[in-house]
Amino acid sequence: MGLSDSMLLSVEGLEKRFGGILALTDYGIEIQKGELVGLIGPNGAGKTTVFNLVSGVLKSTRGRVVFAGQDITHSRPDQNARLGLARTFQNIRLFNELSVIDNIKVAFHMRTGEGLFQTVLNLPRYRNKEREMTCRALELLELMELVDVKDEPAKNLPFGLQRKVEIVRALATEPKLLLLDEPAAGMNIHETEGLIQTIGNIHQEYQLTIFLVEHDMKMVMDICERIQVLDGGRVLTTGDPEQIQNDPRVIEAYLGSRREACDA
Repeated sequence: MGLSDSMLLSVEGLEKRFGGILALTDYGIEIQKGELVGLIGPNGAGKTTVFNLVSGVLKSTRGRVVFAGQDITHSRPDQNARLGLARTFQNIRLFNELSVIDNIKVAFHMRTGEGLFQTVLNLPRYRNKEREMTCRALELLELMELVDVKDEPAKNLPFGLQRKVEIVRALATEPKLLLLDEPAAGMNIHETEGLIQTIGNIHQEYQLTIFLVEHDMKMVMDICERIQVLDGGRVLTTGDPEQIQNDPRVIEAYLGSRREACDA
């Protein structure tokens, strides 16, 4: 049976072993185009392993990943990126010595960069593409309120701003699905509130499908339409924010208490 036109990601029976350790077992999820889905769970539950398997950073022991109608179970991250699957990481992976805007333009090169011949000889076609990438990079930086630091080396930015640059760089690859791995990590309350609004704006303005791992429960409950909970490498439950906050299994496994869940 083929996937419906609205289905963007389908994961079935995914398993990952590290030696004798079973980190993820029988994992599955289906994400429709335009959804904003959260993935939560206690430390060590397997959340980042899911992202690593879906994006191709790790290879699964068994299972199947289908993205945009193509089986990508054994595809490399660069192949997946070209199909429209982009991600950020818990540990920031910017080009520290490059300026903010050049970090963004590097991502554009995957889609619109010219060949070696055009680049080395600085031919008009190359110059036109460079101008186009600069304009598009500035548009994205404006969306994330980063224009003022566009010429700063990435290494000079505070941690929270580096996080935002990484998100912009992922957007520059023109993704169909954006995997955000703890985007609010290292941010203060004010920065997190701004990020919640920005992710919401990106979701609406670009009709972008987003799969989000995050420990900040307020963020997850505020912006996610559907939330999946992992515990011990297995799916515990899936539901809307209200269902998740009031599920006794989730409260016991992750949220700690009904009061904490309600306060999230």
